[in-house]
Amino acid sequence: MKRSLPTIALVLVLTAAALGAERFPPPEFTNHVLPTTTTPAPRSVVADMVYIGALAVALALAALFVHVLRSRVAIVVLAIVSLGYFGWFYGGCLCPVGAVQNVAQALGGGAVLPVLVVVVFLLPLIVAIFVGRAFCAGVCPLGAIQDLVVIHPLRVPSWLDGSLRLLPYAYLGLAVLAAATGSAYLICEYDPFLGLFRLAGPLTIVIAGLSLLAIGTIIARPYCRWLCPYGLMLSWASRFSQRRVKIAPTQCVNCRLCEDACPVGAIQTPNSGRPVPRHQGRGALAATLVLLPVLVAAGAWGGKLLAPTLARLDATVRLAEQLDAEASGAAAGTTEASDAFRATARPVKDLQKDAAALREKFLLGSTLLGAFMGLTVGGKLVSLCRRTTRTTYEADKALCLACGRCLKYCPVGRGAAETALGGAAT
Repeated sequence: MKRSLPTIALVLVLTAAALGAERFPPPEFTNHVLPTTTTPAPRSVVADMVYIGALAVALALAALFVHVLRSRVAIVVLAIVSLGYFGWFYGGCLCPVGAVQNVAQALGGGAVLPVLVVVVFLLPLIVAIFVGRAFCAGVCPLGAIQDLVVIHPLRVPSWLDGSLRLLPYAYLGLAVLAAATGSAYLICEYDPFLGLFRLAGPLTIVIAGLSLLAIGTIIARPYCRWLCPYGLMLSWASRFSQRRVKIAPTQCVNCRLCEDACPVGAIQTPNSGRPVPRHQGRGALAATLVLLPVLVAAGAWGGKLLAPTLARLDATVRLAEQLDAEASGAAAGTTEASDAFRATARPVKDLQKDAAALREKFLLGSTLLGAFMGLTVGGKLVSLCRRTTRTTYEADKALCLACGRCLKYCPVGRGAAETALGGAAT
């Protein structure tokens, strides 16, 4: 028995080697090139704390420059620094604009929300409640890169501007719906400036970003005004702000220079100055209020009709439809996704079950989104029927991006700014 032990051990070693060679063939890495990632690498806790601190300091400086120093130059300097730090250094991620989707997905039960995301999402909104859209002034890299290319801004007709300002509502609703169902991060996927910040990305998105910058030379900050979903949320918060951008710190002389200087049409002009009769516009307001529930119901109905289309935002739903088409012969051939799914040997009925559950979520979400859009349109109509008395030029709390151009042109405010800067210097 003892003499046979070495022979048995040798046989076992050779057998194990042979099985190992069969189960794990050596990979060939000679010509393999690792792909380059287009998203920033995860950061450490210390880096996250530095990011939050920098965001808080930048917001405080923006509020200081807008409301105390009233300096357009200081705002531009802050915008350049923010563009370099939050834009190119951090690759535009994480930012409050994209954090909207993280919050939506967490509320939908599809993800855990990190503390960092909560802080980044809430901090600019909390600041907006007190001092307006300081984040848009010179902190947001998306706004900064657009603000710095404005050369000769043209005035957009009010009817067109008002109509385009409905787009962020639809974009925000779609982004929340897609993220809450775990289907897509539309804001990040179609962010026109991320490719420029990261110097990488889909060519179509980079071209879209460059096109927006080209348009932005004559139409100031088009993404901020007519697309940004987080800007919309900031406009809601800033309506409650304790302080607005005060163009003339003392008596407005109605010179209209601020109206001409504002590139985003956020200056509210004075009306007749006479009190508006209480009965004026009551009929239109009453009709609009009656129409409001009709618009909400119509929007909900339209959203319900769009649910099957919107459900295709999800890859699982698209794959289930592709497999159905292939099984019925409606598809010309297979796709990489369907081939990969069959390679997993997973039952098709399981995939169809998941797709059906997602379709139910989209049906509810699309209906709510449609009702939301109906409410938005109705609310806009109600606001048009309101009559207010205004005797001076004022910055609209919701629409003002706090870029500070009007402060530079105001003959009354210019003296105050010089006084404030002199006081700060001494």
